[in-house]
Amino acid sequence: MTKVFLVRNRRKRLEQGHPWIFRSEVERIEGEFTPGDIVEVVNHQGHFLGRGYINPESQMIVRLLTTKQEEEINQELFISRIRQAWSFRRRFLPDIRSCRVLYGEADFMPGLVVDKFEDVLVVQILSLGMEVRKEWILHALLEVFSPKAIYLRNDVYVRELEGLEQEKGFWYGESETEIQIEENGLKLIVDIEHGQKTGYFFDQRENRASIAPLMTGWGEAHGIRMQEVEIDGKKEMWPVDRRGKIVKNPFWDGAEVLDCFTHTGSFTLNACKYGAKKVTTLDISAHAIETAKRNVQLNGFLHRVEFVVANAFDYLREAAREGRQWDVVILDPPAFAKSRSAVKGAKILT
Repeated sequence: MTKVFLVRNRRKRLEQGHPWIFRSEVERIEGEFTPGDIVEVVNHQGHFLGRGYINPESQMIVRLLTTKQEEEINQELFISRIRQAWSFRRRFLPDIRSCRVLYGEADFMPGLVVDKFEDVLVVQILSLGMEVRKEWILHALLEVFSPKAIYLRNDVYVRELEGLEQEKGFWYGESETEIQIEENGLKLIVDIEHGQKTGYFFDQRENRASIAPLMTGWGEAHGIRMQEVEIDGKKEMWPVDRRGKIVKNPFWDGAEVLDCFTHTGSFTLNACKYGAKKVTTLDISAHAIETAKRNVQLNGFLHRVEFVVANAFDYLREAAREGRQWDVVILDPPAFAKSRSAVKGAKILT
């Protein structure tokens, strides 16, 4: 097997569990190879550190798949890794039907992302080493999940850095590309074809649920208090505003919320679920707002939500000039600086 020798004075990242080897860390390569092949990584003295796939066109010349000398890299390993990842997710959420089941490097499968939307899988293959093992991946996914369909979302620029073309479409089976899922007890329609990344950001699940304590307790700030009121000769406790009028809105104690960069409307849905009085949901994409509107309607929250198609920065500046305020502002923006050269521009934006 081809051996990749690392330089003597390198940072000991591999020994600490990091799976990437950069070109600058390589002293020499002994043996012939084809890009995507499995190679053995050793230190400057020849001691084994791990095995992974090599791509000399990438800054990350080797991505490790194992640090165990006795572990073979084959189709059975792929099945085992994917099964282990799925089992780990269900340990925390036993009844989960939709989630990210494979997190690439975090699940020891560098360059591979798999999201599960009910019985449909959405896959991103982000590295050459995984691309040349597509048949292993497909077999493993069919073995572990028996899905109705598998959709590829390989329409990302990072593939070009690996010398790969962008592509998307069904890899296995067929299904609708708009799929209804459930998260935190809420129903959502997700567009796996046109949605951002794989169609949905599962990694924000806990953050969306965590806003619950912020959604109520605002009545007094709005001038509403519980008071004893006499109605038909009977004294009852009712919310009363500053003018002394009874407030019959059941969400009188809820927050007024601004949700920027809403995408599918998932934060808006959670805000409504946990008692928000009114949510202004905002996105620059008319398609995203239309999706958010459908999801809000699907959950019966339409009467509490205002939809706005606008650039968030322009909208916020205008709101500041007008003196508009909200109790809670949710900001979940896209990445502004994906490289060091983009940091200055991102600072201007924010």
